Amino acid sequence: MPGEIQNTGSLPLDWDVDSDLLLAFGIEPEYNDIWGRAHAASEATARAILKSLGVANLDGAIDHHSREKWSRAIDPAVVVREDADSIAMRVPAARAGSSMKLEIQWEGDAHEIEHHWFRLPELSTLETAQVAGEEFVLKRVPLPSAPRLGYHEIRLYWMQEPELECFARARFIVCPKQALAPQGRMAGVALSLYGLRSKRNWGIGDFTDLISVIDVVAAAGAHFIALNPLHAIPNRQPYNISPYLPACSLYRNFIYLDVEKIMPGRHAPGAGLELLRESEFVEYETVAQWKLEALRDLFNTFLNEGGSAEFDRYVEREGQTLDDFAVYCALEEEMHARDSKVWIWRDWPPEYHDPRSAAVAQFAREQGRQVSFFKFLQWHVDRQLAEAQAHALASGMRIGLYHDLALATDRFGADVWANRALYASGARVGAPPDDFSPKGQDWAFPPPNREAHLANGYAWFAQSIRNNARHGGALRIDHVMRFFRLYWIPDGMDATSGAYVRDFADNLLGILALESVRGNFLVIGEDLGTVTGEVRRSLGESRVLSYRVLWFERNDDGSFREPGEYPAQAAVSTTTHDLPTLAGFAAGRDIEARREAGLIDQAAYGERIAARVQEKHKLDEAIEKAGFKDDPVGFLLSTPCALAIVNQEDLTGEVEQQNLPGSTWQYPNWRRKMKVAVEDLAPLAEKLRDAIERTERR
Repeated sequence: MPGEIQNTGSLPLDWDVDSDLLLAFGIEPEYNDIWGRAHAASEATARAILKSLGVANLDGAIDHHSREKWSRAIDPAVVVREDADSIAMRVPAARAGSSMKLEIQWEGDAHEIEHHWFRLPELSTLETAQVAGEEFVLKRVPLPSAPRLGYHEIRLYWMQEPELECFARARFIVCPKQALAPQGRMAGVALSLYGLRSKRNWGIGDFTDLISVIDVVAAAGAHFIALNPLHAIPNRQPYNISPYLPACSLYRNFIYLDVEKIMPGRHAPGAGLELLRESEFVEYETVAQWKLEALRDLFNTFLNEGGSAEFDRYVEREGQTLDDFAVYCALEEEMHARDSKVWIWRDWPPEYHDPRSAAVAQFAREQGRQVSFFKFLQWHVDRQLAEAQAHALASGMRIGLYHDLALATDRFGADVWANRALYASGARVGAPPDDFSPKGQDWAFPPPNREAHLANGYAWFAQSIRNNARHGGALRIDHVMRFFRLYWIPDGMDATSGAYVRDFADNLLGILALESVRGNFLVIGEDLGTVTGEVRRSLGESRVLSYRVLWFERNDDGSFREPGEYPAQAAVSTTTHDLPTLAGFAAGRDIEARREAGLIDQAAYGERIAARVQEKHKLDEAIEKAGFKDDPVGFLLSTPCALAIVNQEDLTGEVEQQNLPGSTWQYPNWRRKMKVAVEDLAPLAEKLRDAIERTERR
């Protein structure tokens, strides 16, 4: 996503807001736009963002914040790298002569506890502070040698008679320095799972179609299939079908299930099935309705036959997060059945707004069968996805499935309903003005609250990474700059009036590396746009692969970079869902589509068509110079990048892109099917095999 800019670090001088308070909450008072111009956030913007973070009264707020910080011996989550030899501890100076015990309970065994005793006068002092008339010291507390990777618990005790006094405890997260390393230069195919066309599916691509594609591309020498996000969405078109705006980012869309695999002999309703299969676009609501009806019958049979221990184990493993999601789904269905005009949880009766309310608990008890049904759907999604990944690895793929984690979550969805505290209210995420969007971008979803995630011990964040990478060998992080900062737009203001708010990037990158190593998956960070040097360095040091797209890899004079100029620690792609296909770029189809949708006027259309002629000439020139005349795929595969991704539409020569940014009903976003059916892909895959062999990408 474009619009990432670099903070200058200077502070406006005319604010009636304490600059230390802004910085304490991660608010950047000033940034440079893509043209190098400095923009200071207005005082109104700063006040609004502080309010969204819970700072309503600025008088004495910085003192209160400092007091809270220094009176907390350690943060709720202490995140270190595996070579860490100490942690920092804050204590009142009055206790600086005491003795203490450090206790670590290692993950996996409640009885395995390690103890270390210290006298505070013997510990190094890192810092002192005067806060509200009281003096505090920051002490260096040594750690045992070689702390273990994982999620542990740390506890601090005062050594006093007659018994120990625990004065602090935290989640202790020990992380590797880097994510999993790629092995060799590998090629893969990116596809939109919903867009797979076949003679057997129910009008939308499913996991059995995916297995069929795996057979084709694995035989061509590809080592992975890059999928669209599979997150759970409402399946209501045109406004609720974007895979990048999930209702729930932890669980997946049941619409991808192959019902007939679960229920042999159960076929889709005959009337209209062939029309759905042959249609140019996916009809989400009809397909979802058919599948839900069939799956409910299957679930009733499953319960009548006594269920299964495997299902029970899955439910127990997923715990509270799956329970919350299933209760939300059952409530959503019930409330819409009561009133067909009710579509979002904010319109439910107030007693159902709190997931921990007595009314929600009573509903979950009374509607236990419905709640279990939605858990049952996720269980089968997990099983079919596991089968697809196992099949990919057995077919010789080194990575298999490459998943995608969206940046956003729908403010009216299950994530926000169940975890209100993890999201800031009163602001939305977006991007400042740039060439792509002169008025900025408003993505209309709530920003994360970094302090709440810290207090949560990063449990939700870690599970979001873990769940989305499960049954895959790679995970793409949409807009990876989020780990460092996001552009917040206060409610009531437009995208020109936002400011950047920083997150605890070092903590997030550490946990990402931990999950990568444990889950045995590569990490790709979508870092499109202007990225600061800090971001580039940190991502590189953490071994998060950069994400490069052919259209954007240009020199200052507009010429396209040669293959050898691409970085090795990267994934390179022919295009993305938001950009034109190779054929569409050459034909200017994306520009035509923007005019047809009313997103540009005739004058802008003419300017862009003229510019495209020059762009196409420069691209053709670069491709021919590299020895790949009329072969952009071969050009891409010849780069040193660890991963090279060929988009499905570029294999089949299609001109239409999946999503036209800025449109909803004006363009069939997220609905377009492949022109070529899964059963007919093999001949096209031969071109991919030739390119892979010619560029020695294996």
